[in-house]
Amino acid sequence: MGSRPLRPLLLACTALVAVSAILPAQAQDASTATTTAEGETQLQTIVVKGKRVPAGSVADTPLATETTAEDLRERDVDSFQDLGRVLEPGVDFSKSLGGVTIRGLGGPRVVTTIDGIPLPYLDNFARRGGPSSTTNANGGSDSFDFSAISTLDVLRGADSSRLGSGALAGGIALRTLEPEDLIGEGKDWGGIAKTSYDSEDKSVSGSAAVAKKVENTSVLLQGTYKKGQETATQGDVDAIGPTRTEANPSEYDQYNLLFKLRQQLEGGHTVGLTAERFRRNTDTDLKTLQGATSGSSRIWAVGEYDGFDDTARDRVSLDYSFLNPAEIEVIQSARLSLYWQKTVKNAGATGRRVGTFAGPWLRDNELSEGSYGVTGNVVSEFSTGPLNHEVTVGIDGSISDTSQYVTGIDACTLGTVTNAALCGNLKSNQSDMPDVDGKRFGIYIEDKITMENSALSVTPGVRFDWYEYEPVLTDGFMESNAYTVGGLPEASDGNRFSPKLLAEYQLTPEIQLFAQWSMAYRAPSVNELYLDFVNTGYAVRGNPDLEAETSNSFEVGANFEFDDISGRVTAYHSRYKNFIDQTSTTDPVYGFLTQYENLDRVHISGFEFSLRKDFANGFFVHGGGAYAYGEDKETGEYLRSVLPFKGVVGIGYEQVNWGADLSLIAASGMRDDGLDTTFDAPGYGIVDLAAWWEPEQFKGLRIQAGVYNVFNKTYYDAVEMKDFNPTTVPANSNTNQPIEYYSEPGRTFKISLTQKF
Repeated sequence: MGSRPLRPLLLACTALVAVSAILPAQAQDASTATTTAEGETQLQTIVVKGKRVPAGSVADTPLATETTAEDLRERDVDSFQDLGRVLEPGVDFSKSLGGVTIRGLGGPRVVTTIDGIPLPYLDNFARRGGPSSTTNANGGSDSFDFSAISTLDVLRGADSSRLGSGALAGGIALRTLEPEDLIGEGKDWGGIAKTSYDSEDKSVSGSAAVAKKVENTSVLLQGTYKKGQETATQGDVDAIGPTRTEANPSEYDQYNLLFKLRQQLEGGHTVGLTAERFRRNTDTDLKTLQGATSGSSRIWAVGEYDGFDDTARDRVSLDYSFLNPAEIEVIQSARLSLYWQKTVKNAGATGRRVGTFAGPWLRDNELSEGSYGVTGNVVSEFSTGPLNHEVTVGIDGSISDTSQYVTGIDACTLGTVTNAALCGNLKSNQSDMPDVDGKRFGIYIEDKITMENSALSVTPGVRFDWYEYEPVLTDGFMESNAYTVGGLPEASDGNRFSPKLLAEYQLTPEIQLFAQWSMAYRAPSVNELYLDFVNTGYAVRGNPDLEAETSNSFEVGANFEFDDISGRVTAYHSRYKNFIDQTSTTDPVYGFLTQYENLDRVHISGFEFSLRKDFANGFFVHGGGAYAYGEDKETGEYLRSVLPFKGVVGIGYEQVNWGADLSLIAASGMRDDGLDTTFDAPGYGIVDLAAWWEPEQFKGLRIQAGVYNVFNKTYYDAVEMKDFNPTTVPANSNTNQPIEYYSEPGRTFKISLTQKF
């Protein structure tokens, strides 16, 4: 029984050994072979088409796609929502989770890194609530600005060796601008500036980046400021309380600053400093929760209840990189970063409450994580007999501290309530979890092995992850009912080896086939382990005894790039064990208890594709899509977090100085679960029209405009609405709104001007 987990690896190795003995001789046509004087057949070297990404990077795998800053600018991508809409149909952003989703999984199961440094995903499930929650402080993985990004890599599927613990569904690897991205050949300075307007949220933004090189020293400074309002819905009822269908009025400010200093040394070495600051502050007039005089759902004074949602992230890193100018050396490249990072999210509301607890009101839910860490890798190339090796060894580790606290002001804290016995259910000025000191460490190695004169390469790899969480008793946690009932939870630790095996076969210079088996690992999050919110009659609790999630994933596919047509197709099947989810039971101590538990088995399968065809007359067609199906094998229920299908198809025209594109974005409806109490959003199809112009008279200027949802169709995000109960009639006793309130934006337009220097 102990050898069962290794069977897939042993079978895959056996198959690859057998295939490698057969395929090299068949990789070339007979017309491409020559015969030496000794009678040996010498096969012609295959020259692979397509762009070359740096060895050891996340994009250096056929399972990843790389989007450059130029791609982002050309498609006017300013957010993850834009990315999933026009470039990556299988990538979405969940507003309730506050994070990216890939293949139906999101939150802590998708890793986002920036310059190799993980962006923390913060979560407090007890305060998350429904669509009208004011204390949902979840998120953190979008705490950056797209104008500061040089490349964005999307890795699909489980591959812990690429992004580390947590990459069960895949991940996003961001690289910020470097001075050489702006400084052109033969120049010692360069820059780019952009301004845009988007009617979807009435936002105006401006960004600029400039870089200067003096001898071997380079400096880069980038900044962005954006100001906007609420994202419009298709509702048209501007009312107070349960009948409102327009979005609540909102205003936000966002800015990002990036500074880099680089010093080039002899022999290909570079050292430097990076500093980054991101802020986003949102204020909302919560008209949907105002106007009632009794109950507990909408009992705030009209015009005197405002919500806020703020995100702050700071990062400083010392950076080292090495690119060997001599190809014959064993060590080809290396990078290392020592960093400090802190992310803080605040969400809550302030105003005046009426009814039983009449008076001033404040709730401020703060989540934060600070960390010191290291990340880096080394790439080495060498040969052993007929085998060529490209070995990548990488490490990452951090020491972190996570904290949560809810600050509150109300009639109970002020002592003005008439009946103090009613104050037991108002939980504030406490922590819903203890502070947690965390340590994590990971190390991986993979070896891309190719045979001389062979189109086959095999990449075995393995990663080791270790973590340790230590709860710390604080005054805030001692104030909670959770500490009174259960005390301080125990520490948690774990470790795991995650192997993988990737095979690539260059069928022709234009066609690459690949297959991969990989395991991935995710340690439970602080929220899943230590959340402990206890109220009268109910509780929402973490579980310090949780096992880490693991997965086995199988992928097969092909990438192809001819002169006029390119694309990719992938099919996958992922099996998850110890899947962490919430379960609800009746408990003699807590009453109605919601707690995190490990599910036995969850399976997700699907396929993805993309295609582009260019014609000689300037026209082109493009398409892409993602289909997925997820099932809890223990219960037989499918996963409603998995959207069945989303795709994009379009036609465009391009010349040297201008172009246009007409696209249809289509998504299937949510699968019917047979319950009247859940909303199965219908499928939809919307049309976008975009155009661009680069006038010859103004070198480096690009003007871009687009009209989105041209036909003003009403549609819904099926995954975001999966838990909405349509049978609950909006009233003062609940927080539901009419369905139109949750609709996506109607017809909008965007225009931008970009100037390169």
